[in-house]
Amino acid sequence: MNEHTRIETSETIAQRLAGFVEGLDGAAVPAEVRARARHLILDAVGIALASTQYDFSHRTLAALREFGAGDGDVIGYGAARLPLRDAVMMNGFLIHGLDYDDTHTRGVIHATASCFPAALGVGAETGASGRDLLTAYVAGMEVATRLGAVAKGGFHQTGFHPTGLIGAFACALIAGRLKGMTDRQLAHAQGIVLSMASGSLEFLQDGAWTKRLHPGWAGVAGITAAALARNGFVGPKAAYEGRFGLFPSHLGAHFDPANLAIATDGLDREWEVAQVAVKPLPACHFTHACADAAVALRAAHAIRPEQIAHVRALVPAEVVKTVCEPVQHKKKPQNSYDAQFSIPFAVASAFVHGRFGLAELEPQALADPVTLAVAAKVDYEADPRSAFPKYYSGEVIVTLKDGRELSHREHMNRGASDRPLSPADIVAKFRENAAMALAPAHVARIEEAVLGLDDGISARELSKLLAGRA
Repeated sequence: MNEHTRIETSETIAQRLAGFVEGLDGAAVPAEVRARARHLILDAVGIALASTQYDFSHRTLAALREFGAGDGDVIGYGAARLPLRDAVMMNGFLIHGLDYDDTHTRGVIHATASCFPAALGVGAETGASGRDLLTAYVAGMEVATRLGAVAKGGFHQTGFHPTGLIGAFACALIAGRLKGMTDRQLAHAQGIVLSMASGSLEFLQDGAWTKRLHPGWAGVAGITAAALARNGFVGPKAAYEGRFGLFPSHLGAHFDPANLAIATDGLDREWEVAQVAVKPLPACHFTHACADAAVALRAAHAIRPEQIAHVRALVPAEVVKTVCEPVQHKKKPQNSYDAQFSIPFAVASAFVHGRFGLAELEPQALADPVTLAVAAKVDYEADPRSAFPKYYSGEVIVTLKDGRELSHREHMNRGASDRPLSPADIVAKFRENAAMALAPAHVARIEEAVLGLDDGISARELSKLLAGRA
């Protein structure tokens, strides 16, 4: 008996997830779950197209082009064909570029931003059908959301970004399924990608661009790990629960072994895709409730910026490090990305403009003295009634110069699973974002193709259409 043939006495989390992904029958996924998955993909595609209009996307594409050309399509960039992993990297970057992409609230993860580019890229390479692409995407989403939920927000406390960190494991399984790998190979792929998964929250200090890279890098890592496993490379067995597995090593004091069961609870019975929240605002989901609360206060009481003496924003204690600190940067963001992770700026924009959208992230809006003056008056407190992580609750209490104190609470953030955007809302958001880059006829063709993924279009045809080559 050699070191690779020892008898295992218990099934690891990686083995259970591998068995689920390898054995998932697309026909067993409920019709309403597949419909929701198609709408999540449509939302992601619209955001990716909108991202092509910003400087950050042009600079990133220029960097990736230095590694040469290939057969992989880039959403919205028909002339740019990259090697598979670089195309997946770029597509993940575009979907996550405006921080407008969906969030699984319990897992605190933007899973579509990594899962869809991996499924699209590998699906196109292998000649998968649209139906098979969609099934692989659903499988990856079910894994990513559960793994994220194990941490219960703990990754953010230790400085890791779960979208990149967890996304790598889901992408390894997506790539492996589309490549026809066995459950044993899929288990090894998860162990291998443990040494590749990454994602630091240091960008929160100064609004750096690195967070945008995380989902695409997760795709690169996952595809690489799957290829290694397919060719016999051996990975650690206890990728998640082992002594130096994902959760003990990355959560530290926040690791609770009792939560490991969440990783596999309800597989094939409960569908987490249906719990994914679509963002109504282009900013960190943690800011939405307070921004909406400020909009509501402004509308209900006709509040003008010059009337405001002080604002208290109540936020979940778990999100303070992300959207409230460092205070000096949150009150005076250094760039648009900084602003997207700022409670003071989001609340101030809502009071001044009555909204917090892409226009409020333009350079002139970031430098607006009226908005910055209000932001300077916004302080935060931990919300004692927070429902985090089920909901990203928020409350705004404004004190006016005439002595009045007014408040509004958004206990259940708009877009959450129990307060979802409707399919019509998601389509409208897609059309608005896609129109920033494409003519109406092309937008309509993409909408029809994505919402008809189960009806005959291949992954390769979809890839060409999204790039603008068809």
